[in-house]
Amino acid sequence: MAIEYLGLSNINGPLVVLEGVQEAFFDEIVEFVVDGNIKKMGRIVELNEDKAVIQVFEGTENMSLTNTHTRLSGHPMEVAVSPDMLGRTFNGIGIPIDGLGSLGSADKRDVNGLPLNPVRREYPRNYIRTGISAIDGLTTLIRGQKLPIFSGNGLPHDQLAAQIVKQASLGDNSDEQFAVVFGAMGVKHDVADYFRKAFEESGVSDHVCMFLNMANDPVVERLITPKVALTVAEYLAFECNMHILVILTDMTSFAEAMREVSSSRGEIPSRKGYPGYLYSEFATLYERAGIVEGANGSVTQLPILTMPNDDITHPIPDLTGYITEGQIVLDRNLHGQSVYPPISILPSLSRLMKDGIGKGYTREDHQDLANQLFSAYAKVGEARNLASVIGEDELSPIDKQYLKFGEEFEKRYVGQGPAENRTIKQTLDLGWELLSLLPKEELDRIDTKLIEIYYPKKENEGA
Repeated sequence: MAIEYLGLSNINGPLVVLEGVQEAFFDEIVEFVVDGNIKKMGRIVELNEDKAVIQVFEGTENMSLTNTHTRLSGHPMEVAVSPDMLGRTFNGIGIPIDGLGSLGSADKRDVNGLPLNPVRREYPRNYIRTGISAIDGLTTLIRGQKLPIFSGNGLPHDQLAAQIVKQASLGDNSDEQFAVVFGAMGVKHDVADYFRKAFEESGVSDHVCMFLNMANDPVVERLITPKVALTVAEYLAFECNMHILVILTDMTSFAEAMREVSSSRGEIPSRKGYPGYLYSEFATLYERAGIVEGANGSVTQLPILTMPNDDITHPIPDLTGYITEGQIVLDRNLHGQSVYPPISILPSLSRLMKDGIGKGYTREDHQDLANQLFSAYAKVGEARNLASVIGEDELSPIDKQYLKFGEEFEKRYVGQGPAENRTIKQTLDLGWELLSLLPKEELDRIDTKLIEIYYPKKENEGA
């Protein structure tokens, strides 16, 4: 029998303190009734003898020390899960907000997930095609990988996220089931409307499940949203055998919500005021990506975060980089030159790329081609630095060829239209076309047999 408690001991921001609590446990869900008719939810975040500190999801407005009835639910935060969630839109804690009513016969799952036995993890193989050359060709996203996008304020990461949702697939010849779980934290209403319209107009809404936590929603709800999204993704992947791509934007909003709640609790701050457990919280979320032995599905994560002041050493991107397998970095200079998507090639990498591309996955020349494009683009930077010192006219002929390659590479390979969806063959063929701007002798990262097969032959060659 559930015990109901009358009144509260203390209210501090989104936190309330309840005394005289019996048989409560950490992370337990609490139900409040305010003034006899307003219902709210919370979760226990701290226990000390008979005192419980509770985070209130909907905020503590209208709550006072005397007008609140509290009831412990006896279970942690749960979310309803069903295959019917695809094509639906929910708020940050999994309640439908699309006007289509509640889910029918839905199971419930703990949002904290279940510990995954490392021995049961399978190594990520094969790739997810995004249709974006700079990602597919050079920082390939592998099924079961966690690959964050590091952006900055004002850069088009929302547009890029929407494009990836619209274009993502398992490749041209796959007949496996694929879906996207999209979780947005702290977004403005116009951004949320942009995502909704973009998915509806492109016709992909039926395989997208959206969770929207708005900027004016309670800050505590922001801490739950990624857990809810990942719980649904795990259900669809490991119980419904689907390949799920999870896009979480913006992890910076999640971290700032954590800092705000931590400050309310009076905890000792760490770097930049963030709590010392920021790393473990990130790891708890990111490590829910992967492939499990015995299940045909996979969970792939593409978290997006905005770097404050474009500082890649800031705690949020810094800690994220320790946990994830690479990163895709957006560049403000490329954005200023109207290159979209403004992906900075040299600091971007995908550590699992080598195991999900090549013969049997993409094409035999993929790895060598990517290595050569990286190498050539690095030499473009050297040529540009030299040109800024001695002038472009004084450069050697080969340096001038690299400058030309760099311009074409940024304009045609990195840059592509927001609605342009390239196949992996188009991406690889375009890479060879750009390398043909350089003499064959410069292609020192590619097997000579591959050069004979794929290097574009000039019209007068072999005549």
